[in-house]
Amino acid sequence: MAMSGPQKTVMQTVGVVVLMGGLAWASVPFYDWFCRVTGFGGVTGVAETGSDTILDKTIKVRFDASKDRGMPWEFKPVERVMEVRIGETGLAFYEAYNPTDRPVAGQASYNVTPYAAGGYFDKIQCFCFEEQVLQPGERVQMPVTFFVDPEIVEDREGKYVHTITLSYTFHEIDLPEGYAALDTKADNQTN
Repeated sequence: MAMSGPQKTVMQTVGVVVLMGGLAWASVPFYDWFCRVTGFGGVTGVAETGSDTILDKTIKVRFDASKDRGMPWEFKPVERVMEVRIGETGLAFYEAYNPTDRPVAGQASYNVTPYAAGGYFDKIQCFCFEEQVLQPGERVQMPVTFFVDPEIVEDREGKYVHTITLSYTFHEIDLPEGYAALDTKADNQTN
C-alpha cells in the first residue's frame, strides 16, 4: 500500500522527531563518556592504582571548594595547595560540616583546570563517586587519592602546565529512602 503525499510527510516528520529525541537522550551519556576518555572540559580520569612511573619533576595541585546555591553545608579543602612529583600518589582531604538540625544529603561534581590537564589527572579514590549524608552537627573529612599521569610531560599543551586546580562543588540531593523515613518520623514526633 503506497502512502499519499501528506501521509508520507507526516511519517517523515514523526521519524525526524523520534530521531532527534533519541539523539538528545543519548547526548548527555555520550558527552560524559567523551569527556572522561579525553579529559575534555576538565573531567578527570579514574584509576584503580597509582602510577608505575614517578618523575623527578613536580607539579602544584590547588584544591578549591564551593557549594551550590541553597546547600546548607560548610565545605572547604583542608589543605589549599600541595606539591607532588608527577606520577606520585597524593592524598588530600576536604572537610564538610552540616550546621543544620536535620540530615542533609549531598553529592559533589568536580572539574580540573586547566582543561589540558584533565585527562592526565587521575583519581584513585574520591568522595564524589557517591552521595554523602551528614547528620545534624556532623563534621567529616573526605579523602581524595590522586596522581598526575607522567604522560602529561609529553603532551603538547600539558607539558607547560605547572599548577592544576581540582575544584569540587557540593549540591544538595534528596535523602536516600531510609534517611527520608527517619527525617519524617522525627518531624512527626516534634509536632
